[in-house]
Parts: sequence; C-alpha cells; structure tokens
Amino acid sequence: MKLIYLLIIAGVFGWLLFQTFQPVSRDPKAISRSVVARGDLAGDEKNTIDIFRNAAPSVVYITSIAVRRNLFSLNVYEIPQGTGSGFIWDRQGRIVTNYHVISDASRLEVTLADHSSWKAVLVGAVPDRDIAVLQISAPADKLSPLAIGESKNLLVGQKVFAIGNPFGLDQTLTTGVVSALGREITAVTGRTIRDVIQTDAAINPGNSGGPLLDSAGRLIGVNTAIYSPSGASSGIGFAVPVGEVNRVVPQIISQGKLIRPGLGITLANRYLTEDLGLEGVLVLKVLPGSTAEKAGLRGTTQVRDGLVVGDVILAVNGKKVLDYDMLRDELERHEVGETVILSLLRDAVTVEVEVPLEAMN
Repeated sequence: MKLIYLLIIAGVFGWLLFQTFQPVSRDPKAISRSVVARGDLAGDEKNTIDIFRNAAPSVVYITSIAVRRNLFSLNVYEIPQGTGSGFIWDRQGRIVTNYHVISDASRLEVTLADHSSWKAVLVGAVPDRDIAVLQISAPADKLSPLAIGESKNLLVGQKVFAIGNPFGLDQTLTTGVVSALGREITAVTGRTIRDVIQTDAAINPGNSGGPLLDSAGRLIGVNTAIYSPSGASSGIGFAVPVGEVNRVVPQIISQGKLIRPGLGITLANRYLTEDLGLEGVLVLKVLPGSTAEKAGLRGTTQVRDGLVVGDVILAVNGKKVLDYDMLRDELERHEVGETVILSLLRDAVTVEVEVPLEAMN
C-alpha cells in the first residue's frame, strides 16, 4: 500500500514538473494585443510641434575652439573649449549668441541644422548685455531667420519654448512658462542686466545663446543663465529680453559696437557720494562743449577747505537713480539725440533740467 501511495505522489510531482517547464509559445498571435487607435493630437501638442519644426532650422550649434601649446614639443594645437547655442538673425549670415559663449575662443565654428559647419568671425559684442553677433558665409538659402516678437507685453504664466544644444545634444526643445519678469542677473563684466525674463523651461549648459520663443514661435528672449548650485537646470532660467536684443544687435551690425547715449559728464564713485551723505549720483565734472555744459549742469570743485558739491542726479524722466549703473540703464533706454529730464539736487533744492543725449565712446 505504501508503494502505491509513493507511486501516486511521484506521478503528481512529475506532472507538476512537466507543466512548470513547458516551453512558452513563440507564436506572436498568442502574446500580442490589438493596438488602440491614438486619435488626433491635442491642439497645444500640434502647436508645440509646429513651433519646433518652424524654429529649429534657425537654431545653430556654436563650438568655441582654443589654441594651446604643447609644453614638450612647443607645437600649437587646437582643442574644443566649449559649446553653446545661437540663432540666425538675417539672411546675410549674422548669428546672435551670448558673449560668454564665445568670449575666450581663438576660433569659432557654427553648425547649422542641416549639420553643415561654417567658420565664424566676430562682428561685435556688448559684454554688459551678454550679447554677441557672429558672421558666417553660408548661402542665403541655408539661412532661416527667426521671427522677432516683443518682450514689453509679456505676462507671467504664458507659455514659452526654448530650443538649444544642452550638453551638446543639438536641436533640443524644452517647454515652460514665464515664471517671473523684471529679474536682474550679473553679466560677465559684473554689471547688472535688468528686466530679465525668468522661465521654468529647462535651460542647461549648452542652451546659452539659444532662443526663447512665445506660443506664436516668435523670439522673445535669449537664454543666458541658470540658477543652480550644480550647474544643471533647477527650474529657474533667465533670458535677455528681445527688446534689448533688438536695440543692441542692429548697432553691433552697423557700428561693430553699441553706441551709448550719455550726458558728457564724469561721475563720482559711490564711496565719495556715501562719504558726503548724498543719495543719488554726484556730478564730478562737466565736459567742455557737452550737452550737459550747454544745459547748465554743475560739476564738483575742490577748494582749500574741501569740496563744493556739484549737482546730484536724483532721477531721469521721473525714474529714481541711486547709482551709476541705474543712471546708465535709464539713459540707455533712449536714443542719441533724445532729450531727457534730469531731477537734480542743487544747493539743497530740487530742480529739473532738460538735457539732449549725446553719443559716448
């Protein structure tokens, strides 16, 4: 009887082993499932796709190349120093990017969306605004300029799109919104760039110099910086507004530099102003023949007993200025030849004086 039980148990165990190690069917019909139709894309998806398709041919890949000397053979050789982004400004081959992308380069190379590469030369730059213009000799049929938008009427919350080459990965699209306006960042020169656009669209190393677009595919800013201890995107990126770009770039193209509007004065440093207990910008000297001299501005003079304080500039067209950077920013909102109204502290009395702006080197 025990033998019978053992045989039964062995049979059941063998049957279970047989079922366990049965080969899985290789017939695709036995494992596949029917595909559910996707349906049409959502409207905002279609818009995003259209924006990328239209704008991507305008975005370029910039390689900065540095020259190095071998310490042993003394031979000179070139090495890639960094990469960044840029975009086509016009069909004459001008490329706009950040100044910090190309500042230390010995040679520059621009790669278009069709992967053709072109030697680039620097037309000019405004480091204080982190903007530079390059020139390539590509034929016009390879060049697709971006449409220019506006930045003065942007609203927090509206959609934005960034196209660039983060970490060397070309033609990358990220999306987000305008997360804040009127921010300030510091340029490579140490000067403050004001009225900067803040966005949560992912901006990483390599995105610098690339375009920030609105939902109509128009340029609204140049991606220039991220706020991140690690150097990677942390959800806060910054872009120089297109209003500033559209003011600076044409001057770089025509003059090779930015023609700055000024008053024809020299200013005291903030330490002297603070020592004198003044709030504003102290006029140190009025240049002979300047528009400031013609308008009657007074400089500071030194006498035996100390200083005779000159005019202190308090505001430009009603906008308060506390230091040299703020004064220069307000003046640069205007063109050479325009007249501004200066609010001055003169002999303990506030006066207003109209002064035409003149070109400054």
